[in-house]
Amino acid sequence: MLKQLLNTLYVQTQGAYVRLDHETLKLEVERELKLQAPLHHIGGMVLFGNVLVSPFLLQRFAEDGRSLVWMSRSGRFVGRMAGPTSGNVLLRRAQYEAHVDPYRAAAVARSIVAGKARNSRTMVQRSAREANLPEDRITLENTARELASVLKGVGRAVSVDEVRGLEGQAGRVYFETLSGMVRVEKEAYRFNGRTRRPPRDRMNALLSFVYSLMLSDCVAACEGVGLDPQFGYLHALRPGRPSLALDLQEELRPILADRLVFSLVNRRQVRPKDFEERPGGAVHLGDAGRKTVLVAYQKRKQEEVSHPALGQQVPLGLVPHVQARLLARYLRGDLDLYLPFTPR
Repeated sequence: MLKQLLNTLYVQTQGAYVRLDHETLKLEVERELKLQAPLHHIGGMVLFGNVLVSPFLLQRFAEDGRSLVWMSRSGRFVGRMAGPTSGNVLLRRAQYEAHVDPYRAAAVARSIVAGKARNSRTMVQRSAREANLPEDRITLENTARELASVLKGVGRAVSVDEVRGLEGQAGRVYFETLSGMVRVEKEAYRFNGRTRRPPRDRMNALLSFVYSLMLSDCVAACEGVGLDPQFGYLHALRPGRPSLALDLQEELRPILADRLVFSLVNRRQVRPKDFEERPGGAVHLGDAGRKTVLVAYQKRKQEEVSHPALGQQVPLGLVPHVQARLLARYLRGDLDLYLPFTPR
């Protein structure tokens, strides 16, 4: 199992130039050295907007299988670099075969949605205990009960379509009461439903930004074990969509992303002034806000949690990789069931 959680370098300074000097990564702005780090400490880079990378560094990242992701300046995913395909071709064949097997495809989808519903319910219950207002606490407690009902339904679902319907129900119930998890500046962080392209309020802007970072990690996790990130089970196949990475992300979002977002808001680490309103009603994080979130996200990934399937402590940043390995073992026939990540 992976033993070291390498750092992801996030670069959002416009006009920055990143290059490789022997085994040292160097970041320069207007020819002035701003940062240098040994290459073996860097697991990947995420670049925002106008950031340049030397051809030699691009080649080295591709050869080493290090992740390199491009985002727009506002944090919208643009693309990622992929080196040579890794992993055993037999694993990918098993992945494709499971997709056309209704029983196995439904089994994977069921596990993912069960993990999502259980983790969402844990998040809601925690927020209910910490709620300042009685009405928020009551609403969240009702949501927890509805998610428990969805969880029971998932266990009885026999087809992928049934599982998708329950996943949609869980998401609707969860997001409808999400405002109750905000304990400070409630008007500034009013949430009127999930909006993505573009986000229409501060809370959606935060969620979309962190989900984009997390999706990049899930794509890297799939590729790292040799799975095809575009060939999923819960999310329908579409050109250019990393369906399997989105599958892995579903069960982990409440733990790795949502909890971080609400912590940043409720502790006032992110403030309303950190957001920018764009023409057409779009809302995005500004440069200072993105920096705060990136630092917090990297720190969150370093926190260790007990993994129920492994029976040991694992950094949160490695959980997507662990889950990808567990899924690969199920697809190969080494496990009878794919086990979602549901920490206590």
